[in-house]
Amino acid sequence: MITQFLAVSEPVPAGPVVQWGWVTITVANLVVILAMIVVFVLALVLPFPASHEDEDR
Repeated sequence: MITQFLAVSEPVPAGPVVQWGWVTITVANLVVILAMIVVFVLALVLPFPASHEDEDR
């Protein structure tokens, strides 16, 4: 039964790819990686919210 399923199923196309030198990556993965980098940089740059009680001291 499993071999019949594997024989009938077709691979899902990966979508458009970006090739840069020896690096090949799909556009979807590139978007996810860029979004993760943006979130990481924002986490480094944006300040933590400070409580108002600490400012009085």
